[in-house]
Amino acid sequence: MSTTRPCSPGDRGHEPSGASGAPGTSAVSEASTEDTPAGVGSGAVASAPPSGSAADATGAARGRQVRRLGLQGASGVVPLARDFTRQALYDWGWLPAATADQRAAAEDVLLVVSELVTNACLHAEGPDELALACDNKVIRLEVTDRGTGQPAPRTPHRAGRPGGHGMFIVQRLCLDWGVLRVPDRPGKTVWAELGAPA
Repeated sequence: MSTTRPCSPGDRGHEPSGASGAPGTSAVSEASTEDTPAGVGSGAVASAPPSGSAADATGAARGRQVRRLGLQGASGVVPLARDFTRQALYDWGWLPAATADQRAAAEDVLLVVSELVTNACLHAEGPDELALACDNKVIRLEVTDRGTGQPAPRTPHRAGRPGGHGMFIVQRLCLDWGVLRVPDRPGKTVWAELGAPA
């Protein structure tokens, strides 16, 4: 499996799951609480939470939680992905936001989801899946598609030029981002990580 980064990873410790190179594993497959919000539709994929994992009364996650949304063949995937993500942010305690910084952090997550899913639509034959993973410090967003291209911020970035701003926005808002590829498998997973609100 290859991982492409726009810059060196920070000092946040080992690479999150999915970068281990284990074949046949998805990028967010560690033990987690997985659940599907009501009203998401048949595209959502969920499994039962492992024993001992739970969320506190406010909905804030105590451990790592993962949600997945199947997008292959769905219509209106960008608003669908945003709605799915917004519901997860409510369930995980990011929303409703008590402060302007918390509100900005949640809006950044929604914007990055929109950009990653839109890029998959425009440049990679559409997204197959959106995966969200959250712990107390970081939220990781992953969009899997069948495309062979390599996403990168347009260089040089010109704010006045239409289009080409998606990966520049992702780079500016995220702690880190990159691309995961599994040998002998078509497509890729574009991932991005953002810090939890204070």
